[in-house]
Amino acid sequence: MRHSLLRSALAVAVAVGLADAKAGSWPQFGYDAAHSGFNTAETVLGAANLAQLGPVYAKGATLASSVDSAPVYQSGVTTANGVKNLLFLLSKNGRLMAIDAADGSEVWHQSTSGPQPTTASPAIDPNLQYVYSYGVDGKAHKYAIGDGTEVTGGGWPQTITLKTSVEKGASGLTIASSGNSHYLIVVTDGYIGDGGDYQGHLVSIDLASGTQHVFNVMCSDKTIHFVLDGTPGTDDCAGRQSGIWGRGGATWSAATNRVYIATGNGTFNANTGGFHWGDSVLALAPDGTGAGNGMPLDSYTPSNFQSLQNGDTDLGSVSMAILPVPAGSTVAHLGMQAGKDGKLRLIDLDDMSGQGGPAHVGGEIQLIDVPQGGSGFPGDRMREQPAVWVDPANHSTWVFAGNGSGLSGLELGLDGSNRPALTMRWSRAGSSNASTSPVVANGVLYHAGPCADGGICVTAHDPLSGDVLWSSPHIGNVHWQSPIVVDGAIYVTDNSAKLWKFALPAGDVIFRNGFENTSNRGLHARARVASPAALG
Repeated sequence: MRHSLLRSALAVAVAVGLADAKAGSWPQFGYDAAHSGFNTAETVLGAANLAQLGPVYAKGATLASSVDSAPVYQSGVTTANGVKNLLFLLSKNGRLMAIDAADGSEVWHQSTSGPQPTTASPAIDPNLQYVYSYGVDGKAHKYAIGDGTEVTGGGWPQTITLKTSVEKGASGLTIASSGNSHYLIVVTDGYIGDGGDYQGHLVSIDLASGTQHVFNVMCSDKTIHFVLDGTPGTDDCAGRQSGIWGRGGATWSAATNRVYIATGNGTFNANTGGFHWGDSVLALAPDGTGAGNGMPLDSYTPSNFQSLQNGDTDLGSVSMAILPVPAGSTVAHLGMQAGKDGKLRLIDLDDMSGQGGPAHVGGEIQLIDVPQGGSGFPGDRMREQPAVWVDPANHSTWVFAGNGSGLSGLELGLDGSNRPALTMRWSRAGSSNASTSPVVANGVLYHAGPCADGGICVTAHDPLSGDVLWSSPHIGNVHWQSPIVVDGAIYVTDNSAKLWKFALPAGDVIFRNGFENTSNRGLHARARVASPAALG
């Protein structure tokens, strides 16, 4: 009876063209505005069925342009050729591609042109009508999600930088939803070698009104888009560098309703009355405003900021991570800042320096080394966004840090004074410059990096022990790419302009809601008819 009901449901679904019963989304880098890398909604793929994973696109799907960033994903999108699950990828040369997740084919694309490449990731609108992308023309663009039609008007496309030859969007776009307001937040960096007249800055765009605010981390007393040094009759900033280039870009905490940006090498003089914020973490309102007079709402700057600047060991090589605290903690809201010096710093988000307000130095709660190492160059310094996971068994918070030296898991607890403290629980060595930001879904940790037999693979780990549960066939080399796990599949790009998908046999996905698994008896229907809701 169960099998006949299922076959009837399959026939009906095929006839009416139902979209996936389990709607899935990975709307921005790191899944959410905190860039946790933790897909809380994934229920299909887990430790029990990892062994059945296999490649879906033979030898990877070839993309029209090379992508050096992470994709985003939305299921159930209405297109000219029916309802599809779409991946959105931004290539280095500014081509935004909507890719059919089923077969890796391109559904639509939009291109921008400019003098330099980008490594930014796009973001999907909360109402699922638009996808936003950084353009190599220095603007943020807004496209209809189903056919790529660009919105022009109401402030769009939005200016992000006026200096595309030296300044770029390098990080993921962030969408923060504060109350009834939604903000698209874009940050800027320079190019490799830190050359030229660039200043890291944040642009926050109100998606309802199209208005924007700019916060500059060099010359923060000026809330304008700077032009190239020496342009007659215009404002500029004598300070340079201090790019914002962590993979996640700006991090938003729902608990504090603040946005956090971590800056790279550059002058810091805010503690002596200046307006330069190199090697610092700044807290702003979601609309991009601070406390006024060039001040952020709060800030953290390590006491060794000058040695970080001298050694090219940017504090802001990684975006801030938001960590839920254990019961009994004396700190209510906690952040973790990893840096290119291979250190992890815990920061009280309600008093980031411990001295009240911005422009102080020092004050971190804990300062420890990345367990697997991370002081060398270039591969093993922290440049990958850590993943943050809450173990459903005991509600403990875990942090997973990956770099060229390997991958480690740390558990958050309390010290003798009930202050938060991280303890290393496991560490797995690696030896490659190729390493991605890890992600977590349905109790499994995923990471792309060195395979046990050489080359680069996607690996799945037990988050509590680090044990390898599954490893993919070889993919190409990776740089700023990272995997996403959504709707029962893993997606990742590589440096060879390939898109890879690893998924369960279609029949296995059908039975995720409790039906008997008969996939080995030849029933390989698509997951799009699988839920009890679809069966009535």
